Amino acid sequence: MYNFEFAKPKTIDEAVAALAGEEAQALGGGQTLLPTMKQRLAAPATLVSLNSIPEMIGVCVNDAGEVCIGGATPHAVVAREAAAHYPALAALAGHIGDPAVRNRGTIGGSLANNDPSACYPAAALGSGAVIKTNTRDIAADDYFLGMFETALEPGEIITEVRFPVPQRANYQKFVQPASRFALVGVFVAKYAGGVRVAVTGASSDGVFRWAEAEAALSADFSKAAVEALSPPEGTMISDLHGTDAYRAHLVKVMTGRAVAAA
Repeated sequence: MYNFEFAKPKTIDEAVAALAGEEAQALGGGQTLLPTMKQRLAAPATLVSLNSIPEMIGVCVNDAGEVCIGGATPHAVVAREAAAHYPALAALAGHIGDPAVRNRGTIGGSLANNDPSACYPAAALGSGAVIKTNTRDIAADDYFLGMFETALEPGEIITEVRFPVPQRANYQKFVQPASRFALVGVFVAKYAGGVRVAVTGASSDGVFRWAEAEAALSADFSKAAVEALSPPEGTMISDLHGTDAYRAHLVKVMTGRAVAAA
């Protein structure tokens, strides 16, 4: 590690001001950033911790019935406090990484990093969530731009994520044993207006919606509805953990399991 400044603001305004400094970087749970810094792949001059801002921590339900989660809320808190309101989301949070990761990692940090194998992007996109920042609201459909890419501007902070609660939902993850990331993860959510299917871990473009499955499941919400479908192999990741064809197969299998469990 190397020397750097550390700021611990108590309000969102203080955090925004601190991030305006030269080479400043926001710090959530640090589950990705700190290992990156240790490998000298990132070298921010100042780390601005978001973990001591009370208004960015916690789970509640707003007047519209949406589950609202502060950007600095750890996964373990989401798993515990969202269980009564959005069980599928709580179950997803409760199976991220291991206990140490769940007690340090935050939902805002995960969404800001947008790792192509992370679980929360699938939940946000599959739920049609709204990512609220210190300056604006961003629909999940407009937020995820590609692998490790988002619509966030420099210095913009995820302060809250709002999840519309579906009629039924489930998340199925085929775990990569060493990292606990999703080799393939599929979040299925059924709303009155139709079904949303979001896939993580599979595509070289990052999290995506499987439109063909959404159309089939909106007409017939059953495992059988996706059995004849085939996700496009050309966009799938191919590495030592699995070929693109294998990942495409897993997308269909995990989607079927999520529908059956929902």
